[in-house]
Amino acid sequence: MTRDRLVLFVRIAVIAAVVGLALLSWLFLRGPAFWQRLYYPMPVEYRAAVAESSSRHDLNPYVVVAIIDAESAWRPQIVSKAGAVGLMQVLPATAQELSREGFVDERFDPDDLSDPAVNIEFGTAYIRYLVERYHEMETAIAAYNAGIGNVDEWVEPGGDIRETIEFPETRHYVLRVMRARDVYERLYPDVFSNGASR
Repeated sequence: MTRDRLVLFVRIAVIAAVVGLALLSWLFLRGPAFWQRLYYPMPVEYRAAVAESSSRHDLNPYVVVAIIDAESAWRPQIVSKAGAVGLMQVLPATAQELSREGFVDERFDPDDLSDPAVNIEFGTAYIRYLVERYHEMETAIAAYNAGIGNVDEWVEPGGDIRETIEFPETRHYVLRVMRARDVYERLYPDVFSNGASR
């Protein structure tokens, strides 16, 4: 094979790879719903726990689903380097505090965070706590990712939290969760009978 043919072959291969990746991205993000559901799954076994905890804590279940997707990609046994556990990546210390302060019913044991239903309950209770603290969903989501201390520094009265977030990871996290919430509502409109209104 001559050098010119080799260069042409490499160029064609690179172009084909780029076009293929673009097509896959389009299919998963904008293509038919069955393709998008591969990228945005909602396992059946967790839907009841999400519905019950969201109802109990007066939250849009699609927000909870979007946070689960962002935090663990639906892997219930995952543990972070920081020690956050399960589907919603709840820190044991946070679960203990929520339990002690009465944000979670006593039938949910903070020592059982590896149980998906318990993890969803504590994660959802924590989101509710953050919403009550900040009175705004995007700010609560930022605090879920970056911590209350950081968000307290970033919050400006009447300002847009997205403009004041100092961590690029948290800025991306908030956008990712809000976008995923909208996609999950569109892809699974009948899973939660009345959750999209909150």
